[in-house]
Amino acid sequence: MGDLVNRVSRIAGAVLGAAALTVGLAACGGDSLEQDKDKGTGSAGLPGGGKKGALVVGAAAFTEAKVLAELYAQTLRDAGYSVSITTVKNRELYEPSLEKGEIDVVPEYAATIAEFLNAKVNGPKAPEEKPVASGDVTATVEALRKLAEPRGLKVLAAGEAVDQNAFAVTKEFAEKNKLKTLSDLGAAKLKVKIAAGDECAVRPFCAPGLKKAYGIDVTGIDPKGVGTPQAKQAVKDGVDQLVLTTTTDATIDSYGLVFLDDDKKLQNADNVLPVVNAEDAGSPEIAAALDKITKVLTTADLAELNRKVDAERAKPEDVAKDYLTAKGLLKK
Repeated sequence: MGDLVNRVSRIAGAVLGAAALTVGLAACGGDSLEQDKDKGTGSAGLPGGGKKGALVVGAAAFTEAKVLAELYAQTLRDAGYSVSITTVKNRELYEPSLEKGEIDVVPEYAATIAEFLNAKVNGPKAPEEKPVASGDVTATVEALRKLAEPRGLKVLAAGEAVDQNAFAVTKEFAEKNKLKTLSDLGAAKLKVKIAAGDECAVRPFCAPGLKKAYGIDVTGIDPKGVGTPQAKQAVKDGVDQLVLTTTTDATIDSYGLVFLDDDKKLQNADNVLPVVNAEDAGSPEIAAALDKITKVLTTADLAELNRKVDAERAKPEDVAKDYLTAKGLLKK
């Protein structure tokens, strides 16, 4: 998972690169790491009732992390474990706690955790000078496993759901210029101004990458932030042509925007996957339970779950339960 204050700024951090790896998560309640793991309290403080032992799922303080933690926790409870969810302040606490077994399971993002471990193992400049993540999810997960396994971590399979940088234009702009991909935008030889964070001007996953990989003529950056309402409104109003947001942004449709496909895989593969403590949670049973979610969850699903929490004020545990029930993933 990105170790930043919220989902959008997590992706801004991916744009920022290695320098963002130390940005902390805002603590948001939850149990402390010193909790007694045998308590097995559920996310609502109710007994998990598990017979197979107690597990702690780590959650960050932003919506998507809370939803993913609930999906994992409820599925593991259904498989017979008692599970509690703990919110951890920042990655520097969170990842060592996973290694120590104070936390057993964490929903992660393949490229972000791979580069975090790359920096930890090979030095802070490694993600910039010798990155291990790429747009290829298979290669990224393989590199992640090589870094994680010596540290007592087991990396489970990655799924289709991905939370990474994404670029959107208005539906009218796309239709008028026959745009479906970023390659189409480059081939159209259109001048575009990007609504994004000001760092977009220099970061390889933003303006320089769009120019180099796609030949897109970027004329400037409108520093309205990553995926903010103001940034999307600027594109809707025609002030800017392209907005930097994330693949799980569930509000772009309400602004009349559509994503352009990153067909050359400029963005790193931040596919969602579980990372577990190999000793405490490395069993095939746990992997099988979590894999049921991984195989079903799509990027669109995750965006919709985020929308229900953020826009409808639904509780993460409720949207997770409804989703798992609808997909037939809960026995009860």
